[in-house]
Amino acid sequence: DDAGTLRYRASMNVYNTEGYLPNVYLNKKADPSEDYSGRLRLLWRPADQFSADLRFMYDQINTTAYYYIIPRSDPEDPTSVVSNANDVTSPIQTNNLGSDHRTVTDVALKLDYSPGYGTFTSTTDYNQTREIDTGDAYDFRPINSSIYDTYYYGWVPSGLGGPFDASQSQFIDVKTYSQELRFTSQKMGGFSWIGGAYFVHTDRFVSTGNLVDRGFGIPAVYYTPIVNPDNPYATNTNLTFLADSQSNNAWAVFGDATYEFNPQWEFDAALRYDADTRANTTDTPEHFLPDETATTGEVRKHTWDAAQPKATLRYMPSDSLTLYGGWSRGFRSGGFNQTGVGALAAADGQKGVHDLFNAEIADTWEVGAKSEFLDRRLRANLSLFDTESHNGYFFFYEYQSSTQNLGNLSATYKGAELELTAKATERLDLYANFGYTDGKITAMEDPKVIGNKPPLLTKDTINLGAQYRQPLVDGLNGLVRLDYQMIGRTWWDPYDVTSRDPVNLLDLRAGLEGDKWSVTAWSKNLTNKIYNAEFSTGGFLWRALPRRYGIDVNIKF
Repeated sequence: DDAGTLRYRASMNVYNTEGYLPNVYLNKKADPSEDYSGRLRLLWRPADQFSADLRFMYDQINTTAYYYIIPRSDPEDPTSVVSNANDVTSPIQTNNLGSDHRTVTDVALKLDYSPGYGTFTSTTDYNQTREIDTGDAYDFRPINSSIYDTYYYGWVPSGLGGPFDASQSQFIDVKTYSQELRFTSQKMGGFSWIGGAYFVHTDRFVSTGNLVDRGFGIPAVYYTPIVNPDNPYATNTNLTFLADSQSNNAWAVFGDATYEFNPQWEFDAALRYDADTRANTTDTPEHFLPDETATTGEVRKHTWDAAQPKATLRYMPSDSLTLYGGWSRGFRSGGFNQTGVGALAAADGQKGVHDLFNAEIADTWEVGAKSEFLDRRLRANLSLFDTESHNGYFFFYEYQSSTQNLGNLSATYKGAELELTAKATERLDLYANFGYTDGKITAMEDPKVIGNKPPLLTKDTINLGAQYRQPLVDGLNGLVRLDYQMIGRTWWDPYDVTSRDPVNLLDLRAGLEGDKWSVTAWSKNLTNKIYNAEFSTGGFLWRALPRRYGIDVNIKF
């Protein structure tokens, strides 16, 4: 663009659905949702050497939460939990629809200055995410058949408001400020390099609590619990409450150098060092602390840091074939679960989950090939990898406090990916992706899990698709796209209690496109495959969405 040019782009999106998943107790859809979002982008080039890119995004989502399913072998016995990731016979039957209100605001500014020997780049970002969730709590059933009413609070007399079970509320408020500075050099002979530094500050508050539920709705609980000195079991008062605030500072320095020995051989070496310091303050009132060793106002501080080297060698025997191989080390910082979770997890018999979870270090070897054939009408990419993960994360839902937590285990992963794309004709495009991953747990606090499949491991995946574009009249095109996905056997928890069978999904899109508009009819999960998207220890199931269909209308101004 010429100097002095100012360009802009604005977009808005509105999504509204009454939901797809039935709640058989409330006789309503469990998942109605509204999503309103807007984006604005300004691009300014005041001089040939300088450019500015300002982006603003706002997103507001209003939906529901916590419509888990916990199947039972005996509907009348709350202890007869069935841990089966393939169970699709048990319905959603929470007695509260719940709510989830989330707003996300993000502002980013990117500045580039190119004096001729390279480019200086500054990227500044501010983000705030604020979310309040309410809904049913364990075990997500009507009051008179819940485990709380049967085993925990069934003794409470009607004079104190019995019977009742539990609902839950969680509030999260996160603000981040980040700044990155980097320099990208021009290529000098066969050498080029990148260097820079990054800093991010995060302020985070989270509160989670269970409340007395008698079916009269659920209040949103933010910073302080709801208590009634005259009756601890008054409607919508807190049975449990955990609150923590964090002030985190993380920084990194990084560099990357590439040297091209000749047109066939190239070597790339990179090094990044990260340090993340997190300070967690326990804001839970003394009365609600589940850990006798914890205190209100206690500050826990920890720093995780690591160097992350990377080396890659590339060889191009021809213009249509690239071979590569390399080794890299990855780092993912540790953090804090909510104060007291470690004691509750231990009481549940869950090992590897504490108030603090460790950083993950992953070492990966990868070799592969990228190729083009038939005048670039056919592309084939193949990669093989071997990863050794130390202190990787696994997810654990602690039902007594309704908290979502992370634990640590180590594992190895080996696999391969093959990607094929083909332009069969001028109007027909085809693609196919195949993935295979095998893995095993190598270390955890509970040695019984060693040798098991790591959580969230999917053994194999297949993606196939075809898109046909047909020119019609006066710049009008017809478009049809068919996508097939096979999600292979998936494991969920360290104990391999259950695994989900392979899932086959089909999506279809068909529409018309003009120069500045398009109308597209679509269907996702066309064959209406009913399956579970998630499983968690304790029998928790999250039902995947059934067949959906709709029409997208896009207009460019």
